[in-house]
Amino acid sequence: MKKVAVVILNWNGQALLKQFLPSVCRFTPAEKADIIVADNGSTDSSVSFLQQNFPEVKLLLFPENYGFAEGYNRAVAQLEHEYIVLLNSDIEVSCGWLDPLLEYCESHADVAACQPKLLSYRNKDMFEYAGASGGFIDRYGFPFCRGRVFGTVEKDRHQYDDIIDIFWATGACLFVRREAYLAAGGLDARFFAHMEEIDLCWRIHLMNRRIVVIPQSVVYHFGGATLDAADARKTYLNFRNNLLMLYKNLPVKEGRLLLFVRRLMDTASMVRFLFKGQWPHIKAVWLAHGDFRKEKKRYTDQPSVNLLKTFPEARRNISVDYFLKGKKYF
Repeated sequence: MKKVAVVILNWNGQALLKQFLPSVCRFTPAEKADIIVADNGSTDSSVSFLQQNFPEVKLLLFPENYGFAEGYNRAVAQLEHEYIVLLNSDIEVSCGWLDPLLEYCESHADVAACQPKLLSYRNKDMFEYAGASGGFIDRYGFPFCRGRVFGTVEKDRHQYDDIIDIFWATGACLFVRREAYLAAGGLDARFFAHMEEIDLCWRIHLMNRRIVVIPQSVVYHFGGATLDAADARKTYLNFRNNLLMLYKNLPVKEGRLLLFVRRLMDTASMVRFLFKGQWPHIKAVWLAHGDFRKEKKRYTDQPSVNLLKTFPEARRNISVDYFLKGKKYF
């Protein structure tokens, strides 16, 4: 059996498969990896398109759309490869993209997951929003990256080409040991989409495993193919899931205090949306907090360790740095 399964989750994404799958097939070494499309109950002609045009690609067919998180969980459960790559359908890979990831994990048994450098497909000398060159979170749970802080994205000048430990690896191209993925419980299906990879990485860290970025591997992300940044549904998922992630992964006492502060900060976000006249986003944040209060009751096994105290970058307050001090870069 090959060591790696490159798994692409698809739902009615024939156009994306037509555009991006050729690079995956071309630059993924067939002797090392299987390319697998897990179809989330598509109603377009994705499956027949794959069968006719990409016979080398293996198919996993699901009867319905389980969302990003549960779709990948079901796919990984059916596979037996040592390593899994969760690869978005809107990723263009480059020549030699897989080898640095595989080689590093093969030589570092304590590393459970890693990511490549993520650049923009639209502007290939710019980092891409959803991962850039490695992800972190600040003291209040706001995610940021080497190469992207809030909406400010840097140009790739090779300033972040060193291999370092990170807090989270992008779900757009997540290379992970299958045993670690399963031991951590996989992606949280209740999240449906957004923040689920950060939550998974947090649980992997709680298992005392490392996560790194390998910038010698480069892929290009189209971005926004599922939900545009201006979509209020995305705002809702990001706010709700971020709160759930903090609640479930922090000790109860510390989490209670942090979430109180977060509610104040999220209220400030609602005021910012108000000044911009973005009423659907105000409603999205309001609903996110209401649903968080309902959903949090499902999580009853919080850890005793606050991992945010062990990561230097997690001591930062990105909101203050960015909005008040004008520090726009990592």
